[in-house]
Order: sequence, then C-alpha cells, then structure tokens
Amino acid sequence: MKDIKELTFEELKTELAAMDEKPFRAGQIFSWLHKRFVTDFDQMTDLSIGLRKKLSENYSLTVHELEEVQVSKADGTRKYLFKLCDGEFVEAVRMIYHHGVSLCISSQVGCRQGCRFCASTLGGLVRNLTAAEMLEQVYSVIRESGERVDSIVMMGIGEPMDNYDEAVRFVRLITDERGYDLSGRNITISSCGLVPGIRKLAEEGLKVTLALSLHAVSDEKRKKIMPVAERFTIEELMDAVDLYFEKTGRRVSFEYALIAGVNDTDEDIAGLVRLAGSRGCHVNLIPVNPVTERGMKEPDRTVVLNFKNKLEKKGINATIRREMGRDIDGACGQLRRKHRELP
Repeated sequence: MKDIKELTFEELKTELAAMDEKPFRAGQIFSWLHKRFVTDFDQMTDLSIGLRKKLSENYSLTVHELEEVQVSKADGTRKYLFKLCDGEFVEAVRMIYHHGVSLCISSQVGCRQGCRFCASTLGGLVRNLTAAEMLEQVYSVIRESGERVDSIVMMGIGEPMDNYDEAVRFVRLITDERGYDLSGRNITISSCGLVPGIRKLAEEGLKVTLALSLHAVSDEKRKKIMPVAERFTIEELMDAVDLYFEKTGRRVSFEYALIAGVNDTDEDIAGLVRLAGSRGCHVNLIPVNPVTERGMKEPDRTVVLNFKNKLEKKGINATIRREMGRDIDGACGQLRRKHRELP
C-alpha cells in the first residue's frame, strides 16, 4: 500500500478525489499527519468513521519503533535508535543550542560512500529511506520530547544525494506551510561530493543550506580518505558549489574533519584559503571523532586552535564544531545502524 505520509498535499488531493471525497479533507488529513503527528488513522477524529476505514484499507502509515534513547551526561544530547518496519535500524540525534532544538537525521540504512573516518559506512548500504521514514524520525522525536524541532541537518547515516528523490521529497513535505512549515533556511543537506546531485539540487528552488564534506584540499589526499574522490575531482566539486550559489544565493559550508598527521598542515590551510576564500564559504572544523574500527586520531587541541586562527587571519570564516553527544557515540561520523555494543 502507498504510505500516506509520503504524499504531497496535491497528491493527497488527487487520491481523495479518486475516492469521491471532498478537497477540504486533504487539508484535514495533512494537518493530522504533519502538525499533530498521529500514529493511527483512528486518531483523525474529525473524519468520519467510514473515511478512516477507507484510509486504513488503502494506505499505510509509517511509525517507527523507538528502540533506545541514550542521553549524554555531558550536554543532554539525545540519541535515538529507531527500528524500521523491516527490522533494520537507523539513528538520529537531538541537540539543544542557544538558537533552539536541532535534529540530525539519517537518509539511508547504511552508506556506500566508504569515508575512512566514518562508522556509518561500516557494512555498506542496505537500502534507501523513504521520505516518510525521514519525516517519522522528526515526528517521533517531537512526540517523545514534547518540543518542536527548529532545524534539521541531514548529516546522519547515509548520503542524501545518493537518495536524491526521497531526500528532496522530504524537504518539500517538511517545509509545506500547510504542514510542519519549517523554513528551508533551517535545513542543511550534507554531501560527500556527489556532483550530479549537487548540480541537480541547485535547480530545485529549495533554499536549503548545502554542507560539502570536503576534508582535504587536494585530489591525492582526498582519495586516501574519501573514495568518492576517485569519481569527482575538487575542480568539479567547486564548479558545482559555484552553480549552487549562483542558483540559490546560498553560500556553501565546507565541512572539514581534522585528522592528526593527515590534513592538519600549513599546506592544508593554504589550500582551504584558496578554495573557500574566493567563494566566501564558511569552514566548519570537526576534530575527527573516535571510531574503534577506523583508528584515526584527532589533532591536539592546540593544533586545532592554531589551524582555526590561521584560517581567520587569512579572512576565512571558520568555526570549530561543538561536538554534541560524543560520550554516547552521537557525534559526527559515529552513528551506526545497530544497537551499541556494550562493554
């Protein structure tokens, strides 16, 4: 059966028309799904029993099983492990900042990109998530916490550009003013650098922020830590970044995982200045987080601060990411599609 949460407002109107239902019913149902986050058709109490029965007979309604919630003792970050309808698992992370509640969601079960510092890619890709499964991560967290999510980062398990159609459908649904009505400017899509997807996203008319996982400033070095660099050069990436800014007016953020002895030299700083400076890109420095199977180490704190300061002296807007939930393996690169392994 079709997942009703997957349908755009216009698609829902068309479906209801085919059932000889009046158009205003679409607004009622859309509100129940995307404003009140119901988990069952019978909760749609302003619909007739007959219509609720028709809906349950013709459509499914994705609801995740909340398998586990871990809470960071350091900063209150909450990591959610969701069991999907087919028994697979994904994780999402809820963080509280001064500007509000931010949620990092997954877009795939597993990942095929193979970045050398990331736990999410261990075991490869199992399948894509649907837009409804992405929405349900958001709605489930809201039901559990009782608080609205103010911003969303698609930086969890998976590569959104490798699940392009569903990722874009998710954005269109979560930003629909008749539903959750989240501003596109409060959504960040992260990509390891799938150039065709970035170029396509530039034409969608969505005002989302693009975060490029750069992590190295030369093709040679990037190939050692990111297999995607075998397919797309940095020159091709920068052409896609320039197109994205030209079409959307949104400056791209460069994500840069600092790895001790790999990409933390003055030569790397010069490369970042060359790539980011002329484009006005923000550089988000991420001291690499521990992943047992990977063995990569973060630089000494002094090295990280010096790296940032040298970028700023060259006119680059740089920040060091505050890694939330590190003690519960909820920080960048630490999410997995399974239960945590107990000591």
